[in-house]
Amino acid sequence: MARYAEDTTVSIKQSRADVESLVERYGARKFAFGYDGDKGIATVLFELHDRRVQFRLRMPEKHKFDYTPTGKSRATSARDRAWEQECRRLWRSLVLVLKAKLEAVASGVETFEEAFLAQIVLPDGRTYGDVAIPQIGHVYETRQMPPMLPGVDPSVLALGRGQA
Repeated sequence: MARYAEDTTVSIKQSRADVESLVERYGARKFAFGYDGDKGIATVLFELHDRRVQFRLRMPEKHKFDYTPTGKSRATSARDRAWEQECRRLWRSLVLVLKAKLEAVASGVETFEEAFLAQIVLPDGRTYGDVAIPQIGHVYETRQMPPMLPGVDPSVLALGRGQA
């Protein structure tokens, strides 16, 4: 199966502009973009529905394009073209994801928080996904669910059953 936008000719700059235009169209009044070349991570931030939202787009490492899918060695220029193509594809995918999430919220399919839960920025600068995703892994590894009401002794809840 072909990957979404694998043959796109849309530049990263245009996709970035499309992201900004898209979130503005749905009501965002603040928008920021950044790129950490050392880590290869592009960051998109915007504020909408009184929430700050952050998407991190990890760019692939260039060395992963040293060889073709069939295992043939690529020249440096061919490697760079393949890498740039993948970066363009990732940006187009981000545009698609944002468009789908924003339209789902606008159409009432889900709430803003449901659609963007993992990307909502918390007061300490981490996203909710940064906090919650590792906990999901821990729960499945230990097979122990966290308490439904943190700080409440479950035996106290059991005592209250059936009482009017």
